[in-house]
Order: sequence, then C-alpha cells, then structure tokens
Amino acid sequence: MNRTGLHIALALFAAIGLVFGLFPGLDLWLSGLFYDPATKTFPMRADQELEFVRNLAMWIAWAIAAPSIFALVFKMVRPDRPLVMPGRTVAFLLISITLSAGILTNLTFKTHWGRPRPVAVAEFNGPWQFKAWWDPRGACPKNCSFFSGEGATAYWTFAPAALTPPSVRPYAYAAAFVFGTVTSGLRIAFGGHFFTDVAIAGLVTFLVIWLLYALIYRWAWSRTTDAGVDAALTRAFWPLYRWRQKRRGRDVGPAPTPAPAV
Repeated sequence: MNRTGLHIALALFAAIGLVFGLFPGLDLWLSGLFYDPATKTFPMRADQELEFVRNLAMWIAWAIAAPSIFALVFKMVRPDRPLVMPGRTVAFLLISITLSAGILTNLTFKTHWGRPRPVAVAEFNGPWQFKAWWDPRGACPKNCSFFSGEGATAYWTFAPAALTPPSVRPYAYAAAFVFGTVTSGLRIAFGGHFFTDVAIAGLVTFLVIWLLYALIYRWAWSRTTDAGVDAALTRAFWPLYRWRQKRRGRDVGPAPTPAPAV
C-alpha cells in the first residue's frame, strides 16, 4: 500500500475511464466475445461448475472477513473483554469491505446508476439501450450493472494481503489480483457485467483500501493503535452492556477509562 501502488491505480483509472468513455463500444465488443448469437445467450452462464466457482469466490472472500466479524460481535456482547483480534485489523478489514463491497456499490452506485447489465441490452437480445460506464441514465431500475459488487468483494482481498508479513506480501498481492480478476472475468463471461463495471470496481476498492491503510497505519495525524480501537469499541458498546447487567441486578458502572499510553 505504497505511493507506487496509488499512482498505478490512478493511472489505470484515468486510462480506462478515458478510453472506454471515448469508445464505449469496446465494452460491447468484449462482452460480445462470450455471447452466442445463434442461441441469443451467454452460454457460460449455464455452466454449473463455473457458477459454483463464482459462488465459491464470494464464500472465500467472506470467510476471510469472518474472524473480524466474529471479533466485533463478541466485543459487542462482551465489551468488558479485550478484542480477540488486533483492533486495527478488525477496523481495517471491516470498514474496507463495508465501504467497497457494500456502501459504494450496492447502496450507492448500483441503486442509482441505471446502467443495464449486458444480458439486458438490445445488442444481446435484451429490452434496454446500452449505456457507457459514465452515463447513469439507463433504464435499469435497481441492482444495475455499474459497478460490480462481486468484483469489489473479490478485489477486497487486497486488504488482508496488505496485512501479511513483508516477505510474502508481494505474493499475497499477486494472489489477490488473480482472485479478483478471475472472479470478475466470470461476471463478464456470464453477461452479468461489462469490463468497465469490474475494472472500476477493482480500482475503487483498491483506492478505498489504500486510503484506509494510510489512515489507520501510516499517517501520523490519524494513525491509531490496537489498544485505541479496543478502547473505542468498549466505550461504544458499554451502555448497552451496562443496561443488560442492570436488568440482571448488577450495575457494572461506567465504561472503564483506558490506561494512558506510555
């Protein structure tokens, strides 16, 4: 998560956005490679083994996030206990996947950006007019094409890769890139997304991860500690915990004050 990675991501974002903005037909051409005009379908969409691989990719991504989810839930129930994982790891992984694979995709763009999916455009026997990636005025009413939630989830694996030991981190980044690209490629082959949907999903996800890593781990003005995250969660969840304990006849008092850093 260094500046070189940031510069590469921004350059790719500019290049892909500009080229596919000026020549939006490239999206149709790439999707057309997987379309069969004779049957008027995307044949790979019916392949059950590939569908299993698609689902498996999402299970893998969420399985990686699962320990952090468990740690947060356990802390919510028992704020008097320390986190079972490093606080910054929990914050970094859960905030990044929530933003990239949840808020920015499903709750923001896919809900309000009316770009139809490939299977729904007239060029591929669908009912709606094709729209370039930058044009939100498509006929799709909800759960639209831009940008890909599954692509964002798959490329989110850059986040856990960023936390691996430096000696293996390049290999972890390479694995995350391959994982995200194969998963995104299946979405194109199935007619579920255009190339720009998955490419921009990956780039937006990387930028979210880069920024969060800098905020939590790198920049001095915002950098925090595992103990700081743990203490913040204790304060946040303590009122409900205290209320539950009061109902059981035991007042645990106000949230404990964390020990000063040394």
